[in-house]
Amino acid sequence: MRLRPSALLRFYSLCGLLIQAAATKNKVKGSQGQFPLTQNVTVVEGGTANLTCRVDQNDNTSLQWSNPAQQTLYFDDKKALRDNRIELVRASWHELSISVSDVSLSDEGQYTCSLFTMPVKTSKAFLTVLGVPEKPQISGFASPVMEGERMQLTCKTSGSKPAADIRWFKNDREIKDVKYLKEEDANRRTFTVSSTLDFRADRSDDGAVVSCRVDHESLNSTPQIARQILEIHYTPSVKIISSSSWPEEGQSIVLTCESKGKPLPEPVLWTKDGGELPDPERMVVNGRDLRISFLNKTDNGTYRCEATNPIGQNSTEYVLIVHDVSNTLLPTTVIPSLTTATVTTTVALTTSTATSATAISTRGLKP
Repeated sequence: MRLRPSALLRFYSLCGLLIQAAATKNKVKGSQGQFPLTQNVTVVEGGTANLTCRVDQNDNTSLQWSNPAQQTLYFDDKKALRDNRIELVRASWHELSISVSDVSLSDEGQYTCSLFTMPVKTSKAFLTVLGVPEKPQISGFASPVMEGERMQLTCKTSGSKPAADIRWFKNDREIKDVKYLKEEDANRRTFTVSSTLDFRADRSDDGAVVSCRVDHESLNSTPQIARQILEIHYTPSVKIISSSSWPEEGQSIVLTCESKGKPLPEPVLWTKDGGELPDPERMVVNGRDLRISFLNKTDNGTYRCEATNPIGQNSTEYVLIVHDVSNTLLPTTVIPSLTTATVTTTVALTTSTATSATAISTRGLKP
């Protein structure tokens, strides 16, 4: 049986549709194992962000990167957006990698990698841009500070994202319980952070180094630090040190007046019993030392040392008691008793022997 031309055309059309449907079905079935893979990226402002999209199984299907505004950046190896900061790193059927240099805070957002299967498959990568905090500054210090005055030091840093952390140290020892304030900058992206250290000045703080340390993940474990050296003025402190713990008549003694203060105290003033030193020839002042020669009982009394600087004055006292000369017996020489006995015995024996000899001779002459 011969088919009419119109019927034959319909037959071929039907066969073509069946073949196309079968091909489409196979393609969809094959694409079920194709998934684009991406990772979130964190970069410091001004740095370079690398965006990578990978497909383990790909049958020559195109890949595309687009920005948070859904603008196409790259379609396979073809650049779509005119931005000199965006460059192609690698393009293949299994990978599409691009880089964004000199990243700004406005680049932050969700980037999309699209795999043009049926249907299109996508993977999201969030780009986080860290705002680097500015170098901190310490304000509120007016040198010098008087002892007892209240001090308020403020440390401030701007431009951090997320907000930076501020810590205080005094001579490398951390100070806790300080005020902390975080404010959003005008760009509504970064933050200004400030912290205030409030304390009362003490003489032990003079010369201390107060540090404000800013920690932030963008600094790669290298914090930014601002330092302030404290200068505290205070009245003198005074102490008398004696060269002898048991002064005796005829000896000499040196009393040293140790004074500390800021500014440094003027030359010290020595007095005895509320008046001038009574014997300048024996009582000589040399700087901070008072030397008393040939001590005697008239030197007994209360000696005062007074130190003065522009902040104030201070004094201390030392009670001197001169003791009698110690009685020390002179050593004597004793002749050993054994020697004496030997001499005496020899003399006695000699005498006795002579006497005995005379007596024997006498008896021998008798008839």
